[in-house]
Amino acid sequence: MDNETLQKSLGEVARAARDRLGLTQAQVARQAGLAPNVYGRIERGGMMPAVPTLRKLALALGISADALLELSGTQVAASTQAPVPLGSLSPEELHVLRTLRGWPSGKVKLVGRILKMVDAAPTDEA
Repeated sequence: MDNETLQKSLGEVARAARDRLGLTQAQVARQAGLAPNVYGRIERGGMMPAVPTLRKLALALGISADALLELSGTQVAASTQAPVPLGSLSPEELHVLRTLRGWPSGKVKLVGRILKMVDAAPTDEA
């Protein structure tokens, strides 16, 4: 998604979230610590908020930053402890995972040790 499309999408989601809460733009702006005209520009898709502002908007609107950015659970994990979303893996990676899931733990540990050795080996950059 290019920046212009992302800005427009974020603004549309913010507007929908604000409408759901029955708030005015000025009320959301005040809760997020923004000038009302700045929040209005964000909602119209004319401005991309900085990360700290995105966080404040998510809190003021009562939705996750993932929702504001239209990211789904198949695209990103909910936390660093969550499993990797399968939608972000290549077909080859999915095939390897499906194969490993059927193996006993001893065999999986052996593959893990082999992968560590391969990863540590120098590569030939020709």
